[in-house]
Amino acid sequence: MSVKPMVRSNICLNSHPEGCRQAVLDQISYTKAQKEKTAKKAGIHRSVKNVLVLGCSTGYGLASRITAAFAYDAATIGVSFEKAGSEKKFGTPGWYNNMTFDQEAGKAGLFSYTINGDAYSDEVKTQVIEKAKEQGIKFDLVVYSLASPVRTDPVTKVMYKSVIKPVGSDFSGKTFDTMTGEMKEITASAATEDEIAQTIKVMGGEDWIRWIDQLLASDVLEKGCTTVAYSYIGPEVSQAIYRRGTIGMAKADLEKKARDIRSKLSGISGSAYVSVNKGLVTRASAVIPIIPLYLSVLFKVMKKQGSHEGCIEQINRLFADRLYIKNQDGNAPVPVDEENRIRIDDWEMAPAVQSEVSKIMPMVTAENISELGDLAGYRHDFLAANGFDIPGVDYESDVERYDTI
Repeated sequence: MSVKPMVRSNICLNSHPEGCRQAVLDQISYTKAQKEKTAKKAGIHRSVKNVLVLGCSTGYGLASRITAAFAYDAATIGVSFEKAGSEKKFGTPGWYNNMTFDQEAGKAGLFSYTINGDAYSDEVKTQVIEKAKEQGIKFDLVVYSLASPVRTDPVTKVMYKSVIKPVGSDFSGKTFDTMTGEMKEITASAATEDEIAQTIKVMGGEDWIRWIDQLLASDVLEKGCTTVAYSYIGPEVSQAIYRRGTIGMAKADLEKKARDIRSKLSGISGSAYVSVNKGLVTRASAVIPIIPLYLSVLFKVMKKQGSHEGCIEQINRLFADRLYIKNQDGNAPVPVDEENRIRIDDWEMAPAVQSEVSKIMPMVTAENISELGDLAGYRHDFLAANGFDIPGVDYESDVERYDTI
């Protein structure tokens, strides 16, 4: 049977296996091309060998694993929690993404091992450590890219749930239907103290530091190991719902834990960073007030100025221009801001970009959103995350609900 996207309330409910596969292949091709370009540039330091990616199946986590493997020839272990396809239901996009990555890494002669399980659990942490020791691997890079609505504390067994809400007062803003462009205003109610605390438990740095503690204690971190977690800040127009909201408070905790981790890694000359990345279309962002509208206008402006990036472009630049650079005298320090954060959102937050976005946003209506914003580009990214609207894929052909490729 052929498969069409099933979209309800700005959420895509299914996936296309062949589309997911092609999307991963496209990211690999881009990365290989970048490898050829950067290899010719002076000052590129290619030393990362063994990489652990926590949250490896989609978005920035997947891009990190692809970049590590296909730009740096690194061995990778990835962790994510995905569902396989069956005769009755398609698998999650990440399931097919992981499968394609492992297959392509094998073809390239690169070690890859994917663990499908709850990265918050100590059981999965033990699996990673055992596999690393079995392979004689010591990680020189640990990427923390987990994004989940829930987390079960491995000690208390209490399940916590995250929310994306403002703090202190309700927040209202315009959004649009991804498929039709119809605009409406939606309101997010203010979070309770319990919701704030639970969001920090899920999306803060508690689990990140627990990973580092156990990896360090098990002696599977290489001397000089770097660990990086991903975050977002965004413009003033989204601050109330994001940076000053529940998720922003969790990210502040993540940044605090980065400082604690740097101290823990000092004994092996290691380092820890939070990388602030560019805003992109995600399952969560599609249902948050103002965010879809902002991203649509942002994409339009950045594409016009020639600075737009997706996940794979962002992470290739993060590795080449931030994490693994050197000068003539040896390794150069990683460029950071005054809060010791890597800012790979620099092109998004450039004054010329934000000034133009700020002028356009108040003028956008349902009638002109396709002209003033990048509705088509936003819709493509939304669908592509689930394997739809990928160039080169025949969506009229039959596709099976398989759990292998």
